Amino acid sequence: MRRVLLPALALLLVAAAPSPATETEHTVKAGETLHGIANRAGVSREAIIAANRLDPPYVVKTGQVLAIPRTRRHRVVAGDTQFGLSWRYGVSWADIAVANNLPPDATLRRGQELLIPSIIPPRGDEPPAAATPPPPPPRFAWPLSGTVRRGFAASGRSEHPGLDIVATAGTAVRAAAEGRVIFAGTEPQQYGNLVVVDHGGGWHSAYGFLSRITVHEGDRVRAGERVGLVGRTGQATRDELHFELRRDNRPVDPVPNLPRR
Repeated sequence: MRRVLLPALALLLVAAAPSPATETEHTVKAGETLHGIANRAGVSREAIIAANRLDPPYVVKTGQVLAIPRTRRHRVVAGDTQFGLSWRYGVSWADIAVANNLPPDATLRRGQELLIPSIIPPRGDEPPAAATPPPPPPRFAWPLSGTVRRGFAASGRSEHPGLDIVATAGTAVRAAAEGRVIFAGTEPQQYGNLVVVDHGGGWHSAYGFLSRITVHEGDRVRAGERVGLVGRTGQATRDELHFELRRDNRPVDPVPNLPRR
């Protein structure tokens, strides 16, 4: 009886083992190398190095647990910019460049396929950062009056990083708070004509789907100053504004940070 059960049990354990093609965490086995782990996982060696903050010469040890950053892929189209890709995927361009073994000042080429690394949260065994109270958020105002057609959703199939506000084409879109324009251009696949304002303290606001942009990169804007006009660009299906607030490049629900209507 033992001879029958033990092989069956072994087969069950093998079947239950995570596939190298889908695992998000890998425990290094004897004889494994970083190059071999990356090949089996289908993830670039550079992405694993960056996600785990490995130091040269990048030797891994038996029993070491590695985070495997699952990646998305993006094919570059006309109009794509480093900032636009960084904003769209919520990943810094520096991390994208590392994942693709590119220099930080690399020129994007139409048709080029890029790996977009996942954001890896800090591991639980890392020492906590020095406790410093976060600066209070700016006092944000609504960028225009209109009906919120689609609200914020943090995750799941309905994930949506901001608000879609319906308004008449050509309606003025106004800065939600004082700040400096760090992007004023086109993000062709999603946001269309897009303005991003840096408010300090890690806070940014974004205004997409615009028919026209009325500011330039580097401009200082006051709260309530016009930054563009409502339109139907990017993924918009009607005349509306896509409005986002982000803190440290992570989308947050704008509504709790805006005056009650």
